[in-house]
Amino acid sequence: MRGNADLYELFAKLDIAFDYYEHPPVPTVEEASKYWKDIEATHCKNLFFRNHKGNKHYLVILEYRHSLAIRDLEQRLKQGKLTFASPERMMKYLGVEPGSVSPLGLISDKAHHVHLFLDENIKHSKTISFHPCINTASVVIKYSDFIRFLEHLENSYEYVRLYED
Repeated sequence: MRGNADLYELFAKLDIAFDYYEHPPVPTVEEASKYWKDIEATHCKNLFFRNHKGNKHYLVILEYRHSLAIRDLEQRLKQGKLTFASPERMMKYLGVEPGSVSPLGLISDKAHHVHLFLDENIKHSKTISFHPCINTASVVIKYSDFIRFLEHLENSYEYVRLYED
């Protein structure tokens, strides 16, 4: 299996079962979606932002078929002006390169700096999929195990309504 070895070790420690799927490199969810068509899970779009001062970072997670304008997102999150984080910040806080952003990368955020905003619509998911810190694979885990993973890492998170169904 490719991806972050520490991630698979933590999955084993937390007794998190997962399904692993390899695919060609996919830097966007649009490209990845063609490889997900037979995988039963909620597939997510993961967006990594920084605030205007660059001293706060946010990971926004929503179902991949939905899109958001940054201005709308700024109003919903109430965190001021947001911009996409640079590749250097992605590596520093998530240990990933562009195209591989994933909440599973929070395993690299030892200081618990990154705050997550989870769209409240995904909390009803049975299973959920993310890149294992590389964009040539996807892993599927139970949603309840994903929350256990987040609780173990101790990054702050909250649910917000990012779009209307």
